[in-house]
Amino acid sequence: MKKFKNLKIWNEGLNIVLDTYKLIIDFPEEEKFGLVSQMRRCSVSIPSNIAEGYGRNSDAEMNRFLNIARGSTFELETQLIICNKLDLINEKEMHQLSGQLDIIQRGITNFQKKLRN
Repeated sequence: MKKFKNLKIWNEGLNIVLDTYKLIIDFPEEEKFGLVSQMRRCSVSIPSNIAEGYGRNSDAEMNRFLNIARGSTFELETQLIICNKLDLINEKEMHQLSGQLDIIQRGITNFQKKLRN
């Protein structure tokens, strides 16, 4: 039986979590309960929802959790834009992680297409 840990989108999601944590580690203390907390939660939500959907053993449930994971990618992308506009991260950092998010967004969409077929 294939495990969720073998899914490419789950592994990409895990990389996003690690890269997000590295990116925000030096954010100002006053952001600890603001952007830092929110970015941690939504980044962790990506691979967590992929794994949870996989564990539900139903294509409909998998699709539902993939939608939640994809929503979290867009939420994190918005937060990256906010961080850039607040000069907490630079353009390169924003684009690097946004590129990873784009890849996982496409991967989730492709996985959902396979579920429908």
